[in-house]
Amino acid sequence: MTKTVDYYLAPMSPWTYLGHQRFVQIAKAAGAKVRVMPMDLGKVFPISGGLPLGKRAPQRQAYRLVEMTRFSQHLNLPLNLHPKFFPVAGDPSAKLIIAVDMHHGADAALAITGALLAAVWHEERDIADTATLAALLSEHQLDAACMELSNTPEVQARYDSYTQSAIDAQVFGAPTYLIDGDMFWGQDRLDFVAQKLKG
Repeated sequence: MTKTVDYYLAPMSPWTYLGHQRFVQIAKAAGAKVRVMPMDLGKVFPISGGLPLGKRAPQRQAYRLVEMTRFSQHLNLPLNLHPKFFPVAGDPSAKLIIAVDMHHGADAALAITGALLAAVWHEERDIADTATLAALLSEHQLDAACMELSNTPEVQARYDSYTQSAIDAQVFGAPTYLIDGDMFWGQDRLDFVAQKLKG
């Protein structure tokens, strides 16, 4: 029986970036179906007790950088600790992921998600910029019409729905993987995700 993963993500999250390609590989190897579900962390955090990065205690902010460095080195995945365009608004790129999913399907949505994450954390690109988003679509041979689609009420409604779904599922951070009602928070839980998908 094919398992489904609800993949709650934020396109500007370094932890989503660090886990994305491994998650895609794990899901593919398991033959799992992935529901790509960008969420608005600005709405999830206040309800779940989380704080935006700038409002966290200094020791938490410092340790975040230590962990990012460790995982970047451990995974051999390039990461700029202080990217040029961060913090960055996540809504435009989140809605683009949804538009690509609606137009091209989940595999393409996963591909553009990976491109957006790398754009922030490796390539020093602004994923809130319309020209950057259009360029990323072109680079991945995706229909330019996804830009227009991303600004429609239908996409906004789906974005709102994913955010509410995350809140209802008691998701509190990105990335979160939900499988058969079991929650796995963080890219460092991917070994458990793989075990769950193997049954």
